Amino acid sequence: MQAIIVCMEKNIEVELRGLLSSEEYNRLKSFFDENATKKEEKDRILIDYSTFLPGGVEERKKDIRLRVTNGVPEIVVKIGEWGGSESRKELSVKTAPGTFDILTEIFSALGYEKGVLAVRKSHVYDYKDTEFALVEVPGHSYYFEAEKMAHEGENADELVAEMNALCTELGLTVFSKEEFFAYIQKLNREANGVFNATEASPNFFKENYGL
Repeated sequence: MQAIIVCMEKNIEVELRGLLSSEEYNRLKSFFDENATKKEEKDRILIDYSTFLPGGVEERKKDIRLRVTNGVPEIVVKIGEWGGSESRKELSVKTAPGTFDILTEIFSALGYEKGVLAVRKSHVYDYKDTEFALVEVPGHSYYFEAEKMAHEGENADELVAEMNALCTELGLTVFSKEEFFAYIQKLNREANGVFNATEASPNFFKENYGL
């Protein structure tokens, strides 16, 4: 009898984050450039609709976003609690370049009109079986993301412990839940904007960002 092997895609995102000073960012980037495998650089613009849903930033159980990375639009929904260290189911689908404004119109028609608008630039590396992203909030601050992907039902706590140990080895401090939410609120006050589809032109992102 022929054996049938079914490979389920890993769709649980296990992630830790922490703040970086500019000196820490530069040190870590130099270290990864020499000791890790660089995967890519990302120029990303995103709209986070969840902030304006009931429960706001801290109580969300669904993270509903549109984003465009290096010119490629994407619909992203993450399911589960967040707070700086988390494991959430991630569902995403990419669309054709040049369709981001259409996606915002579709979301507006579905009732998602208003979201936090954010710009991020990042360098992404693989280091010791963990993906590290060094993220720049232009003109404001830096942070890191450490990520592993898991299958549903896999023990996420073990992966969190492994990544915590690796962050400690690298001299990195992971956000507590309170520190993470304080940083998000600070970004929303000082660095992020607001996108409101009812007030924007039909070609807002093409006109303002060339997307």
